[in-house]
Amino acid sequence: MAKTIPTTLALLTLLGGAARADTLLLDGIEQVAPSATQRPKSGLSMATVESSYGAPSQRHAAVGEPPITRWDYPEFSVYFEYQLVIHSVAARR
Repeated sequence: MAKTIPTTLALLTLLGGAARADTLLLDGIEQVAPSATQRPKSGLSMATVESSYGAPSQRHAAVGEPPITRWDYPEFSVYFEYQLVIHSVAARR
């Protein structure tokens, strides 16, 4: 029984630190999140992206196998595998 008190105190100390870290992480995410909703989602086709966001400012040729294509827009870049979005990232500012 004497061993459980130090163990409990150690766990509470660790959990208290994690709660502070979670708060800091959420503050950082809230600042980035609005632009994330404006980028194309995974699984959209090239045709859907182009009809929704317009023509990209630059199209890069496909590379590798499977072929990965990148389209650049002023606010983000979109990566396609074959004809489907696999990822989109915000442009550096």
